[in-house]
Amino acid sequence: MCPTDPAPEPGEEQNAADTDSAFTSLLENSAEELYEHAPCGYLSTLMDGTIAKINTTLLGWLGLDRSRVVGRMRFTDLLTVGGKLYHETHFAPLLQMKGEISGIALDIKAAGERMPVLVASKVKTSQDGEPLLIRTTVFDARDRRAYERELLRSRRAAEEARRQSDADRVRLQEALAVLQQSLLPAELPAVPGLEAGSYYHTASPDLLGGDFYDLFPVSAGRWAFFLGDVCGKGPQAAAVTSLARYTLRAAALHDPDPVTVLTTLNTVLHERYRSGQGRYCTAIFGVLEPGGSHVGVHLASGGHPAALIQRADGSADYLRTPGGLLIGALPRAPFTAARARLQPGETLLLYTDGLTEARTGPDRELYGEDALHAFITARPPAGPQALITTLRGLLASFDDGLDDDTALLALGVPALPPTTQGEELA
Repeated sequence: MCPTDPAPEPGEEQNAADTDSAFTSLLENSAEELYEHAPCGYLSTLMDGTIAKINTTLLGWLGLDRSRVVGRMRFTDLLTVGGKLYHETHFAPLLQMKGEISGIALDIKAAGERMPVLVASKVKTSQDGEPLLIRTTVFDARDRRAYERELLRSRRAAEEARRQSDADRVRLQEALAVLQQSLLPAELPAVPGLEAGSYYHTASPDLLGGDFYDLFPVSAGRWAFFLGDVCGKGPQAAAVTSLARYTLRAAALHDPDPVTVLTTLNTVLHERYRSGQGRYCTAIFGVLEPGGSHVGVHLASGGHPAALIQRADGSADYLRTPGGLLIGALPRAPFTAARARLQPGETLLLYTDGLTEARTGPDRELYGEDALHAFITARPPAGPQALITTLRGLLASFDDGLDDDTALLALGVPALPPTTQGEELA
């Protein structure tokens, strides 16, 4: 058998009863204290809005005496004009429909100022479901409103900063565009017996590119041309571009032999940048020599993609210059020369690797030289300007697959009129 609990000593039952009574009284006093001095406002109203009960906290916010409020004022009397309007049009109808509502932002007429609050109300009903009164809790939202205002101010400041940043970016892009244009000829000169076309695609308006080209006279009846690509982007690349352009032009006026000109450029770049971070470029330099109905081409390349000739019969050939090294990398570099003839209706195309290294298709494969050759042969020969226009459409079709600047330079001999062709055949 389990032992029974020992019997209470005399007087223990009375002490326990007294303790329970004191604890109950303490709880009742604490509940009343909590209601009156809670960190939020409490009030109860009749169904017509007349205030039947209100706690000390809310009275303190309002700066009113209890005798002036209970039985004499309605809940809406505590609200600002805007709060009354919102109460009548939204708050009261929702409360009537749902029986309770919470998180409603209103403003009450606190002592000497407008006070933002969050309000929650619930309808108390009888056992039969008849509405008896409305219990409402009012939370101080001044800190929250201040936070919201600060957040709004910060948001507006951020938007203004963004607009200012956008404006600064536009100005920067405009300045870069002007600088970029200064590194290119404003327009190609008119060359007797020759047609020329060019195009420059900027991959990013926020960065200076390093592609360059030019066409200029070197002696009576002879014209020089070049197209190149500086490694890298930005101000450093622009500095190399400027140096390369003016070096090529100056060297060509002294001795237009293509290998000699590229050798001079290699020496200048290597000497200029050997003590710091190396700066390199690729380039094709050539000379055009008119000769009757054709134009002779004598060019050399330093690490640059091969030039392509679109023939009058619709075929196309690469003008290879194997062995030419990157310009500026070594103190001495070999360059390979090549010669060709442009007949009437034929065009020489020079381009930078932004074209052949564009990414295509879902696998983002390199476009490549073979694809370019096929593209050119699929188009009827119509001269340099038409070829440049066609290639601009190709570049646009790459969309985001074209992530490098691309320069195009096309030089060609105009096709003979049909009558002239017939006379030559006769």
